[in-house]
Amino acid sequence: MAGNDDEYVYDEVTGEWRPASELAAAAQAAVEVRDAAGNALVDGDSVTLIKDLKVKGANQTLKQGTVIRSIRLTDNPEEIDCRHDTIKGLVLRTEFVRKR
Repeated sequence: MAGNDDEYVYDEVTGEWRPASELAAAAQAAVEVRDAAGNALVDGDSVTLIKDLKVKGANQTLKQGTVIRSIRLTDNPEEIDCRHDTIKGLVLRTEFVRKR
């Protein structure tokens, strides 16, 4: 077992010991993130705002129809990390976006 530093976890579904990293990847894939219309979202998607949103702490309102590119999924299936030209560290709730 030289060179194998991975921890193993007992998988009750299969009854086998499997690498923890493999089970973590499977768990991440099992969480589906959906937009307001029910479309599945993945990292790198572009979304459009479906309503005007006041951004707390930025004294700014993002208008309906604003396109947000290259989203990243978070641990919370109801939130996505976004990049916007004028706002750093923007997190949007999936109920306010629609996939492009």
